[in-house]
Amino acid sequence: MVGSEKSAKEPGINTLLTHCGNDPHEYYGFVNPPVVRASTVLFKDAHSMATDNQPYTYGTHGTPTTDALCKAIDRLEGSAGTLLTSSGLSAVTLPLLAFLEKGDHVLFVDTIYFPTRRFADTMLKKMGIEAEYYPPHIGADIARLIRPNTRVIFTESPGSNTFEIQDIPAIVKAAHAHDVIVMMDNTWATPLYFKALDFGVDISIHAATKYPSGHSDILMGMVSANEKCWQRLYDANTVLGMCVNSDDAYQILRGLRSMGLRLNHHQQSALTIARWLEQQPQVARVLHPALESHPDHALWKRDFKGSSGVFSIVLASGGAEEARKFLDNLQFFGLGYSWGGYESLAVHVRLADRTVAAQAYEGPVIRLQIGLEDTQDLINDLKQALAAIAVS
Repeated sequence: MVGSEKSAKEPGINTLLTHCGNDPHEYYGFVNPPVVRASTVLFKDAHSMATDNQPYTYGTHGTPTTDALCKAIDRLEGSAGTLLTSSGLSAVTLPLLAFLEKGDHVLFVDTIYFPTRRFADTMLKKMGIEAEYYPPHIGADIARLIRPNTRVIFTESPGSNTFEIQDIPAIVKAAHAHDVIVMMDNTWATPLYFKALDFGVDISIHAATKYPSGHSDILMGMVSANEKCWQRLYDANTVLGMCVNSDDAYQILRGLRSMGLRLNHHQQSALTIARWLEQQPQVARVLHPALESHPDHALWKRDFKGSSGVFSIVLASGGAEEARKFLDNLQFFGLGYSWGGYESLAVHVRLADRTVAAQAYEGPVIRLQIGLEDTQDLINDLKQALAAIAVS
């Protein structure tokens, strides 16, 4: 914070993003923290080595650079501590491994990120942990699925690819009444638009690969916990040896500085494009919770402060061939996985793995990531791709 006294009022998000994470005067006044590359850390004497009595002991336990990023995320999340992992998926698996053991039962929303589901159905199953899937709109009724051995409820809101909004406060209330931990993959909204721990979530998970990075060049995950869960999460991370390198942490910290401005552009451009797409005859539905037409819009409006640049459309008819033709006629939208970078992306999503949330769609579901390009150029690009699949 600039100045000798902290303001009584919480600073705006862009001010917070500009100043969180490190004190320049801890590093001789340099605005950015140093990139400390480290494996071995030397102790000043045998007593310090025997007692670990110094801030840094080994590279896997952090450096001033990774700590600066963790402090920034703690400030944004309101968390007791944050851990950095090598990818968004590892940020999912770390807390699950930390809080589950053989014989436990865990509830996952059926609209989960597919790699999370794959981990649950393979590694967790192999460990003797039972995964059960629940519909995204279950709300307080999740209490009927909680068993004596239920340890974790894993949420993701909006849902992956189809963007259903969950009633997180209702789920949290039911979970905590049975002493069940609530985890949330909050990558879509980031703590700027949904501050998960403020809603009672115990552990907030993000793929920093996405919006914190913003440039499609870094893989990283972040896990933030409340006071109740922090020590157990930290201990598990120590045992598993997860860590990131300081160069990547520095890049993510740099990305944070502009994340508020980038997210606002992603949001505004995506909404403009989503509203335009709603009017196109080749589009049956636009799956974007910030649209008034979305069935969960009221719930989104109640809990979220904004929306990001990722949503899906349902083509009015056709199948894989129509999806291929649409994608192959895009110029500015790249065909690639992930999102959150500066460039627009499109991908045909397949939803065959779903069970209790399975539904029929009129045509192929196409997920769009709206980047930082000029909005009209992206509309023109989508217009000619839709024209390519129009019935002549």
